[in-house]
Amino acid sequence: MTDFSQAGASPATSALAPNFPKRIFITGASGYVGRNLVRHFVAAGTSVVGLSRTDPGADLIRELGATPVIGDIVSTDLAEAMKGCDALVHAAANTDHGRSTEAQQRTNLEGTRRVFEAARRAGIGRAVHISSESVLADGRPIVNASEARPFPRRPAGGYSRSKADAEQTALSFSSLDLSVMVVRPRFVWGRDDTTALPTLVQAARSGQMAWIDGGTYLTSTTHIANLCVGIELALSKGTGGEVYFITDGAPVEFRSFVSQLLKTQGVPVPEKSVPRALLKAIATIGDAMSKISGGRIAAPLTMQSYATSAVEVTLDISKAKRELGYVPVFSREAGLAEMREQTMLARP
Repeated sequence: MTDFSQAGASPATSALAPNFPKRIFITGASGYVGRNLVRHFVAAGTSVVGLSRTDPGADLIRELGATPVIGDIVSTDLAEAMKGCDALVHAAANTDHGRSTEAQQRTNLEGTRRVFEAARRAGIGRAVHISSESVLADGRPIVNASEARPFPRRPAGGYSRSKADAEQTALSFSSLDLSVMVVRPRFVWGRDDTTALPTLVQAARSGQMAWIDGGTYLTSTTHIANLCVGIELALSKGTGGEVYFITDGAPVEFRSFVSQLLKTQGVPVPEKSVPRALLKAIATIGDAMSKISGGRIAAPLTMQSYATSAVEVTLDISKAKRELGYVPVFSREAGLAEMREQTMLARP
């Protein structure tokens, strides 16, 4: 098993607020975001119970200093496992950006409902649901959006639709007894990344990566350490029923940032560029063919993926700064340097 006991540990862990929860239940605790949350809170002295679907995942949670629970958010009654916990972070989700499926809707919507029902029965007082800026995605640019921006009438795809439904479901449980906050990051990245980075590296190495209209549009990003701190602040200072964007601060050019990520892995940066209009047409036709064929025809590009990576997506974090006292604690420069160091240490 890969040793994740130190990799990706938050360098920004500090003394928690006196009223901070003493025992936290984390779903999806062996995933990229989940295991970093486990490290963050364990390092701060908080007791953590982590949910995993597999034995290897449970072993990892145990190695990180938390108490593992094996189960599934859809089929397992989690109320008993949550007893004694005073806070919840719901990180588990189906993040597939392909065609919409019943399995994704079941995990993201039904799973969220069951998690928060269990939290209410277990007497948990505060909870954070981890969502995504993708709830706003419909394929058009998202420019300096605040949390007040409404959901689109036609979401980009199944992921956007199911995460928006899950977000609304989570917030419906917010009450005087259970305060529920939503945190929305964008483009989560950093050391120990097993989600976006491997996909980018594989695409670049295979020659399949191309910049869309040159890739010069802006994007917000969220380093994993900043996300952990944002979730900590939401748990301690957030207002029930509210949504908070968490990012690295000022946006960055998409091509420049992705190029820097690839360079940390020693991967050559591609030069190819394709017209945005062409890709949008491919995504639109591909989604239609996949729907008509019941998924038998796999789209080469979905509108969900297009909306995530082909247009500007920038977020305004003024609300998190004002209400939570949030300030990014880890710069892009520091995060990239950490990733370069990890790559060098991994070389034989």
